[in-house]
Amino acid sequence: MSTSPLSERLARLGKALGEREAEHRDAIAEAWRHAQSLRVEVAAALDAFAAAAAHAGAPQLAIRLGDTRTDDKHLRSVEFDLARGRHRAVVTVKSRGDVTLVGPFHAGKTEGPCKTFPYGAADEIAAALGDFLEKFLAEAANP
Repeated sequence: MSTSPLSERLARLGKALGEREAEHRDAIAEAWRHAQSLRVEVAAALDAFAAAAAHAGAPQLAIRLGDTRTDDKHLRSVEFDLARGRHRAVVTVKSRGDVTLVGPFHAGKTEGPCKTFPYGAADEIAAALGDFLEKFLAEAANP
């Protein structure tokens, strides 16, 4: 089975880029673990919100929580997003050791505001995450 010149060319590029990025593997794996942990916490909080809203008679307030994935802007970062209609918010975990809360904002508009915290600032992240989610949910619930 022979490969085409294009396949060989791209295989060489893939090897070179893979070797360049390999040094970031452990930091990226830590970012994934941190993002997954935050996502589990956010999912539980959103489930509680949705259950309370539905019990109060407003099931339409449910929020979509995106999967954890490689960040759309930064190759060495991981993110997950929240959405309801045009309302968005993003939690980004960077391999350099930062967590950034982006938004809330409207889809198609400039992202922001952003707040960034080091991984070790667990109490600050917890407080900011609560404020961040409350602001997003309040804005996303506007008719």
